[in-house]
Amino acid sequence: MEGVFLLKELIRAETKGGKPFLTVKLMDKTGEVTGRIWDEADRWEQECSPGQAVGISGRAQSYKGNLQLVITEVRGMSASEIDLAQFIPSTSGDIDRMAEELTDLARGVADVFIKKLLLKFFTDQEFMTKFKKGPAAKSMHHAYLGGLLEHTLHVAQLADKVTELYPSINRSLLLAGAMLHDVGKVEELAITSTLFDYSDQGRLMGHMVIGVEMVQEKIARIKDFPQDLAVKIKHLILSHHGSHEFGSPTLPMLHEAFVLNFLDDLDAKTNYLERLSAQIPENEYRWSEYQRNLERFLFLSGHATQSREEETPPAKKKKTATDQDVRQPSLFDSL
Repeated sequence: MEGVFLLKELIRAETKGGKPFLTVKLMDKTGEVTGRIWDEADRWEQECSPGQAVGISGRAQSYKGNLQLVITEVRGMSASEIDLAQFIPSTSGDIDRMAEELTDLARGVADVFIKKLLLKFFTDQEFMTKFKKGPAAKSMHHAYLGGLLEHTLHVAQLADKVTELYPSINRSLLLAGAMLHDVGKVEELAITSTLFDYSDQGRLMGHMVIGVEMVQEKIARIKDFPQDLAVKIKHLILSHHGSHEFGSPTLPMLHEAFVLNFLDDLDAKTNYLERLSAQIPENEYRWSEYQRNLERFLFLSGHATQSREEETPPAKKKKTATDQDVRQPSLFDSL
């Protein structure tokens, strides 16, 4: 195969015989694939660096049951030679529509103070510009443009559904946590021309602490905002990862905090599994590579990724004979 991809990672290692080789991760907006450069590792390491677009030649082969590329030629490319939009992954959903749905949920909150707080965020144009564009993570889940908005909306929608099943949950408080739990990521994660990475503030403070500061700044502008309610909302933000091991400064101690942790984890892991499944041919089951973050192999069925528009029931869709599939071909189609 031949093609142009973004060089996301480059790791140098040595064979048992002491010969250097490179392990690279290539990506475009449709996905990622791992490759090996066995020859002239010193040369390619000097000429190519992560974040750079590269033209590659090589062949695909099976290695221990998994697909990998054996790369025989690499050529670093300048920004003027490529269209960066082809390399930055983006949500398949309609960003403006998702933002509208999230704002509608905020307007439907019963608690008047929580509603004012949420609308101070989701009607703030400067904040929403960042929020609608940002990823939800550097690499794990929803790691694409619009991923933060998509993840937040899904967690909020899950929260809305859960409160229908469990009336003991404070709906307003849970929705506040669902919609605000990751607001700090607009400052934690920086978007370069081609990659997502942590900002200095993000590495030093983390999105939960940043988020609490942002919430307090908005609360200070709301007259007579109850102090005990402010503390509860901040607790939901600071505890939503569920344990100290996963970065939460405190553990969930409110009913709503427990539920928020589960919903956040549910959406994050589901998105992660869907992205892995999208790399497998439809209607087939295959074993994934070992997933270190989950400490297991996964037996996944392939499926096509669907946008929110494609999820519309067929009877409600209007389609003409001139409609064309304009989705970008998958990186994995060529393998």
